[in-house]
Amino acid sequence: MAAGSSKWFSNKSLKLIRLPGLRSKSRSSTSSSTTSSPLVSQKKSSKEEQLQQVFRHFDSNGDGLISCEELQSYFESVGESVSHDEVERVIKDFDDNCDNLLEFQEFVRLVEGNNKEADDDDLRRAFQMFEADKGSGCITPRGLQHMLNRLGDVRSHEDCVSMIRVFDLDGNGVLDFHEFRQMMASP
Repeated sequence: MAAGSSKWFSNKSLKLIRLPGLRSKSRSSTSSSTTSSPLVSQKKSSKEEQLQQVFRHFDSNGDGLISCEELQSYFESVGESVSHDEVERVIKDFDDNCDNLLEFQEFVRLVEGNNKEADDDDLRRAFQMFEADKGSGCITPRGLQHMLNRLGDVRSHEDCVSMIRVFDLDGNGVLDFHEFRQMMASP
């Protein structure tokens, strides 16, 4: 049943990216530019620190445990309809001590249970959000600038050119999906 639960959670994992102030992965710019964005974060943090932040966000009462109600409440807050029974099954699948609560390590197992195919699908959807010309297969400085503006991070065209240059492996001034994947996988 845990595999089904991982699939359930992986379908919702893109929602984690949208947590205020959190990113699914930190990015570090090797450019001399001092700009930062949701795509390129200058502050490095370990995967465990990021998971701790996400865990604390889910743990709304701060008791160090995630209850069915807290997990369901979080997904409802981001517009995802999830039944109480479905959440209970997910917690049961990862709850080692049968207390119907997720401790941090159990939560980590749930989050890391995502399969590569689901991760690729989420990454593809994120990539498509930044495409200026839908279906073009690349992120242009204009597309990046437009999406950042929509996210409330107003950047100049030059800033966006600099951000793309850091991960533009073939030097064509845009990011294709392969380059975007490399960027997202970089420490």
